[in-house]
Amino acid sequence: MARAKIEERDPAELRSAPDPEVLESKGLNSVQVSERLQLQLANVQPHTTSRSIAEILRTHLMTLFNLIIAVCAVIIILLGRWLDLLFAIAAVGNVVIGLVQEYSAKRKLDGIALLHQDRIRVLRDGMIIQIHREQVVLDDVLELRRGDQVPADGVVLSSNDLDIDESMLTGESVPVAKRRGDGILSGTAVIAGSGRFVVTAVGERAHAVKLTTAAKKYLKINSEIRRALERIAFWLSIVLIPITAVVFNGQMLANGGWRTAWATGEWREALVTAVASITAMVPQGLALMTTIAFAVAAVKLARHQVLIQEQPAVEILARVGVVCLDKTGTLTDGTIVFHGSTSLDPAGLPVGWERSTRAHAVHSADGAEPWQQVLAHFGHDEAANPTAAALTVPFTAIPAHRPAYAVQFSSMRRWSAVTFGEDAGRLAGHWVLGAPEILKDARVASEVDVDQLLRHTDGIAAQGLRTLLLAHAPVVGPLDEANTVPLRKGQTLPPQLKPVALVTFKENVRRDAATTLEYFREQEVSLKVISGDNPKTVAAVAREVGLEFEGEGIDASSLSADPDVLRSAVATHNVFGRVTPEQKAAMVEALQANGHVVAMTGDGINDALAVKKADLGIAMGSGAPATKAVSRMVLLDGKFSRLPSVLEEGRKVIANTERLANLFLAKTAYAIVLGLFFALAFWHFPFIPRQFSTADFIILGLPAFVLAVMPSVQRYRRGFLKRSAMFAIPTSVAIVMSLIAVSAFGRRFGDSASEIQTASFIALTLVGLWVLNTALRPLTIPRVTLISSMYVLLGLVLLVPISQQYHLFALPTAELLAATFVASLAGCGLVELGHRGYVAWVEKPSPSRGTSVIPAAQQ
Repeated sequence: MARAKIEERDPAELRSAPDPEVLESKGLNSVQVSERLQLQLANVQPHTTSRSIAEILRTHLMTLFNLIIAVCAVIIILLGRWLDLLFAIAAVGNVVIGLVQEYSAKRKLDGIALLHQDRIRVLRDGMIIQIHREQVVLDDVLELRRGDQVPADGVVLSSNDLDIDESMLTGESVPVAKRRGDGILSGTAVIAGSGRFVVTAVGERAHAVKLTTAAKKYLKINSEIRRALERIAFWLSIVLIPITAVVFNGQMLANGGWRTAWATGEWREALVTAVASITAMVPQGLALMTTIAFAVAAVKLARHQVLIQEQPAVEILARVGVVCLDKTGTLTDGTIVFHGSTSLDPAGLPVGWERSTRAHAVHSADGAEPWQQVLAHFGHDEAANPTAAALTVPFTAIPAHRPAYAVQFSSMRRWSAVTFGEDAGRLAGHWVLGAPEILKDARVASEVDVDQLLRHTDGIAAQGLRTLLLAHAPVVGPLDEANTVPLRKGQTLPPQLKPVALVTFKENVRRDAATTLEYFREQEVSLKVISGDNPKTVAAVAREVGLEFEGEGIDASSLSADPDVLRSAVATHNVFGRVTPEQKAAMVEALQANGHVVAMTGDGINDALAVKKADLGIAMGSGAPATKAVSRMVLLDGKFSRLPSVLEEGRKVIANTERLANLFLAKTAYAIVLGLFFALAFWHFPFIPRQFSTADFIILGLPAFVLAVMPSVQRYRRGFLKRSAMFAIPTSVAIVMSLIAVSAFGRRFGDSASEIQTASFIALTLVGLWVLNTALRPLTIPRVTLISSMYVLLGLVLLVPISQQYHLFALPTAELLAATFVASLAGCGLVELGHRGYVAWVEKPSPSRGTSVIPAAQQ
């Protein structure tokens, strides 16, 4: 009994509790970690790069179409017509192929994702080591730095101005300061400062699982293909049952009426015929082929260092109308190098520029100016952002004194600070490093000419340089809470602030940026550069990479928060600077409100909100973990030039899916019309299930696998489902008219049912292959080979004796055979006329762009 009670206890209660003081100073030891791993108290989380195995099985097996096919298969089995189960075998084959394809893709994508996941810093045995997030165990002490995503729930042990972005949970974008004893939730992000926390919940018990689900399903991915497939399934589910009843009733009446059919056993043939009609109406392979196209595209892109975290994301980029670019890490490679510096006179004007890094390489604090020592401190701080870290090369004279307080950089406040006490001599006081614009809201010394200084820094920014201002303020009174806490929390800047020095930096523009932007312009994709940097700097870099726009960059800090004003601004301007993280997200929403499908690229924590809001969030592989976690696509090697290949892959998926939809909907349409006509005319249906299944395999089933991965450069245009329907209508009418003509001729001259069925099989396949011909244009050698192979397969099916016996073919009379070829030729002619009308309709100028779009059938 006691053992049973122990087994019912929570595994977390069975662990040995570590000593709090030892835990805080040294973390867990190897024995304690091993114990927790055995108790399954590790931070195992679901992989999100692809669907789970359960989801894959459910998606492929539990569908309406599969249910219909299964019911039809049971009916055929109960009737003893085993040879008519070809449609069920094909359905099972489709499911198996789909499962194998997607599971194979899942394994590859999960493996790549696992390889490129960010490592977690953990304190164990008194040392900081890096481990995979799933190796974190309960009671681990984790270290956090700016840009990190919190991997598990816990309680803060130490905080160095640790600010957490909890907007992923609460929707509130205001950073939350964390102090010792505060709770911290997984999935939130560190936007400033650093700290340590002890893990209190892992795996399914942690908020990580819930947050991952919320982050990945923040908005159901905007896939037009999947929406179209869902609509097709919905409408078919509504009409299929009444159509089935009408077809079965028509076949019963064609066999002499209900009483006669029941008495003679002809109801069995009527039921088999109804099954043949129903199975032909179900486009069972369309969803499968779309899934395969997504999976193959995702694996192909992964080989090119592009990780798709949600498969429909491939399609989204092909539909994107606006790409929003963050300057740093996207147009530039994220590498920031020191350019120059100057000290400032009491009025805040430059004394003299020094651009040689060697001139600043003073290794002794005694030989360096205070401002040079302070810059060396900022540069060598382990929490320095990339800009501050670039100061390590020119400024090496690290102060001998330790600062009393420090404020880590935050993109929200745009500055960092450090305070030295009176014992530091000339270094004493508050030192603030940030954007020159912080002086606008600061209480500066009376002799400082802020306007003139800002005009000077604007001129520097217009050259494409990034400028940071170092300012100093004396400490008024003792370094107590009243004198330091407002500064540390970023609430206010100290009074009597005096500009001391200006430092400039250069960013390396990506070599591939100009050609990539040119490609997007050729594809009629609008480009918006949205950056937190100085508008003039952003504009200079944008022009350097070939972006054409009028005027200078817009200063987002001067924009109203009114949504209508923002919608107007993003509609009329292309370059924005001084954009806060909240404004980036708001701009994405404004573009979406203007009717655009929006992609957002970014790498920093300040891009995370906008990346998440966009229809397609694209993160750089070297970016902040929090940004990568909410993106739908990650450029693993950080190369912006990967995007054109993703666009092309997305267009291939859309084009091929549209081709498939054209063919599958044409099949469904002619099957419905054919079934209704023969039911209402009380004619015998001209096929048995095995014949219909083979015709379907020749004209659609086998070619679909080739169509799903065929190259294409079709440009996206809205109305995917409408165009497919417009393709299907004339095609289905042509096929039905051909089959009606064959059946009418056979009935008129008294041909047997087997002869009419054989003739109908020939007519259906010949006209169907012409439909395939139109869908594959222009006809390249591989496409002609595919069509020719299908004609050869048709000949083998008709002429090989075992096939004749299986399909119950009977050679039609010469007259019926001649009529069949005439009807087939007429049907092909009608298909051609309908297709040319369809092409003319599709190629009409788009009202929104005034340009023509090449239809999928013409790629």
